[in-house]
Amino acid sequence: MAIKVTQTRSFKTLIEGIWENNPTFRMILGICSTLAVTNSVRNTIAMDIAVILVIMASSVTVSLMRNIIPRRVRMAVYTLIIATYVIFVDQYLRAYYMDISEQIGPYVGLIITNCIVMGRCESFASGNKPWLSILDALGVGVGYALSLIFIAMVRELLGFGSILGVNILGANWEGWVIMIMAPGAFIVLGVFIWVLRAIAKPQMTKSM
Repeated sequence: MAIKVTQTRSFKTLIEGIWENNPTFRMILGICSTLAVTNSVRNTIAMDIAVILVIMASSVTVSLMRNIIPRRVRMAVYTLIIATYVIFVDQYLRAYYMDISEQIGPYVGLIITNCIVMGRCESFASGNKPWLSILDALGVGVGYALSLIFIAMVRELLGFGSILGVNILGANWEGWVIMIMAPGAFIVLGVFIWVLRAIAKPQMTKSM
């Protein structure tokens, strides 16, 4: 019985991170990276992987140290932990994927101040065991990744006529310049939020 309850809670924690606690579409967090990197699916995937790795590593570290971190300095400690993992990811990109690093490098550094990572450390990992903290971080990270990939697919398709560099709309396609600029990200993000909330509203009303 205890194993079944644990499995149910683990599954619920993971799913909540992907949908109910989706940082981009539900909580409207991490907008800086949404604007910055989603004009290219390739760059978006690299950014998503970086954020997932950092949020999982940071969450499990905070969870393991939750009983020894003084509350007065916890935010400073969280920032130090996150910064350490961000540096690892940034240096790895510089060493093995220089072209991607040149395009998204400045935004990888901003993961340190990303409210998604800090928020999960403070609201979940600081009060839960490592396993649940990993699942929560993975769920939120995947939710964030899917959100950015959906936005990037629309922007790259309309802006360049391609996805992952593969021409989809043909050589005669006239790219929408606005889609490769920051306003394009706002437009696509707004449409996604509107559609998803319109879908979720009847479900919320029915549950009430």
